[in-house]
Amino acid sequence: MTDGRRRAFIGSFTAAGGPGIVTTAVAPEDGALTVLGTLKDLPDPSCLTLSPDGGTLYAVSETAEGAVAAYRVPGTGAGDVLEPGGPPVPVHANGPTHLCVFAGHVLTANYGSGSVTAVPVRADGGLGRSASGVFRHTGPGPHPQGRQGSRAHQILPDPSGRWAVGVDLGTDSVRVYDLADGAPEQHREVALRPGSGPRHLAFHPDGTRAYVLNELSPTLVVCRWDAAEGALRPLAEIPVLPGTPAGDAYPSDVAVSPDGRFVWTATRGEDVLSVLAVETDAEGAAGTDGAAGLRLTATVPCGGHWPRALTESRGFLYVANERSGDVTWFAVDPDTGVPRRGGAIPVAAASCVVVG
Repeated sequence: MTDGRRRAFIGSFTAAGGPGIVTTAVAPEDGALTVLGTLKDLPDPSCLTLSPDGGTLYAVSETAEGAVAAYRVPGTGAGDVLEPGGPPVPVHANGPTHLCVFAGHVLTANYGSGSVTAVPVRADGGLGRSASGVFRHTGPGPHPQGRQGSRAHQILPDPSGRWAVGVDLGTDSVRVYDLADGAPEQHREVALRPGSGPRHLAFHPDGTRAYVLNELSPTLVVCRWDAAEGALRPLAEIPVLPGTPAGDAYPSDVAVSPDGRFVWTATRGEDVLSVLAVETDAEGAAGTDGAAGLRLTATVPCGGHWPRALTESRGFLYVANERSGDVTWFAVDPDTGVPRRGGAIPVAAASCVVVG
């Protein structure tokens, strides 16, 4: 943050009664959140991300019209209210559900339209007046109930910063992009198991592995990532739950510890967080082939109902529980990776947590 204090920002669905964007203070000793203020000028700011310097917060407007907006994070003496950095910029797509900062642009993954949009970022962190390009996906999908065809669900930069990687729930694939004259351009598409419904991806901090979480089956795909080639190679698919779910079980988000020893997932319906240990061989290298590289060790309650988003920051996990309307934080045991509930704050229709 620009004034040295740590803050967390929470997104929510205003159409479901959410307060908009909530700014909170983060207590360094126990990770606790304290609400500082709210801003409700953007419909359904369901996903947020910070600029690399932490001075600007970007938010999607997950509506049929679709937009992205920039906010200046307050500095010393400026209080705790986000300052709009200009009017929202249309993304020319329906339902932007995720975003990232990449190569001088904000990219949005547009679930409703099955596309990726690039919006240029100005020198002051604000957004250009219009999108510089839209890449529209094509291809059928096997899913019923409105999931047929492309459903772009996530977009994020790879650890090298050379590529943007998108997860498409509708076509069961992961797509790798770069930018050409400010427009997204597909470099590669990697097919995953038909019907798996990949939703989110997280990279291992060593930059050689990625973990793809499936929504339509409670599994995680361990992948090899080659940054030089921009190539993803699936190795194994492993369960994130210890047994067959009794009812609904829709995994939502995945996070990796900064030291690379643990992977966590959140599953809606079962309402649990899963802990997976990254196993190493005798020489200390992480396993690279098959399921041996990752082992499910524990599950714990998520602290609410319908955990939509999961974020790790400095030894703490933050969970946005959409249907119970709260954000819960957990301290992580450094030896086992098991989260221990610390507390919660009420946030109706919570959908995302970003910690600066």
